[in-house]
Amino acid sequence: MPQQIGGISHFDKAELHAILQDPANDIVVIDVREPFEYEAAHIPGVPLIPMGEIPYRLDELDPEQEYVLVCRSGSRSYEVARYLQAQGFTRVHNFLGGMLGWDLEVMTELEDDVSH
Repeated sequence: MPQQIGGISHFDKAELHAILQDPANDIVVIDVREPFEYEAAHIPGVPLIPMGEIPYRLDELDPEQEYVLVCRSGSRSYEVARYLQAQGFTRVHNFLGGMLGWDLEVMTELEDDVSH
């Protein structure tokens, strides 16, 4: 069960892994780090939209969709979740601890972002 921190629900590693492993799950996970961080190691299948691009790419996101946001430590993704919430997105979550706490499978090359 996600924990609430600062008005945002936070998923832990086990919860995020379960979401990613369930093909019936329609929650979209987005990495909000910088491209160099993403390329160094990211969760397979998770698209990249750098934090600074989010305000300019809101039209690519659906306010009715459920999202989990990921960054290095959970700080930037928390800020993006708060920003999206302020824009009317009601189903946004943060990945608690970020990639620093992810010790499962990672990829090291760029993948298509959420807009493709």
